[in-house]
Amino acid sequence: MRTTGLILLPLLAACTGAQGPATPPPPTAERSCRDEGLDRFVGQTASADLGARLLKASGARTLRWGAPGMAMTMDFRPDRLTVSYDGNMAITSARCG
Repeated sequence: MRTTGLILLPLLAACTGAQGPATPPPPTAERSCRDEGLDRFVGQTASADLGARLLKASGARTLRWGAPGMAMTMDFRPDRLTVSYDGNMAITSARCG
């Protein structure tokens, strides 16, 4: 008699829970990134100091560097600044998301 599967099924169902993961609160205005004025950084050499200045200018909470040919996720995060640079470490774009 094979009852093992029948016994485990209710236990597994109980472990999954009826609710999904908690949804994070929506970002507040002070956490959102702003694109305005970031074009002034295009052409400058990528560095930690410049990254800090980009974060301050954009109001973003996090910074993501994009190296040449690097794969990046396409998920949109209103609190993130993505900065791409070329093989010479020159900034090619700075955009929110």
